[in-house]
Amino acid sequence: MIRPAAPPDAPAIAAIWNHYIRHTTVTFLPDEKTDADVAALIAGPDPVFVADEGAVSGFARYFPFRSGRGYVHTVEHTVLLASDTPRRGLGRALMTAVEDHARAAAKHSLWAGVSAENTAGVAFHTAIGFTPVAVLPEVGFKFDRWIDLVLMQKRL
Repeated sequence: MIRPAAPPDAPAIAAIWNHYIRHTTVTFLPDEKTDADVAALIAGPDPVFVADEGAVSGFARYFPFRSGRGYVHTVEHTVLLASDTPRRGLGRALMTAVEDHARAAAKHSLWAGVSAENTAGVAFHTAIGFTPVAVLPEVGFKFDRWIDLVLMQKRL
């Protein structure tokens, strides 16, 4: 079941996110998320959704692409599944919730910034209708190396 995140979900979301922060280049974030960090996101103005199968097994959120009124209809997203979660369409279900919510909020354009090393992430976004728009060379730095970022867009 996909549902809006609630404050008790913060530790599970932090655990999922921190796995990727610690062990992968899926995210370029160097600092782990605390339960309080995630609770603040859940309480904030931007939507956060979870895949709940008796326990939180993934999350997705969207947030402003850039500041300023000229970008108000453009958003970026994050979608992550627990590393031990079988891929049974939960990522797609989370993205459907994000897209439906964004459309209802009059958003026009949804963006993904995907590590070029995350070929599965690029393939996933392509499969759900995102188009690669640009590759930003060497904008991420993690594990003592530079990493390219693939920008992908889906018009809602």
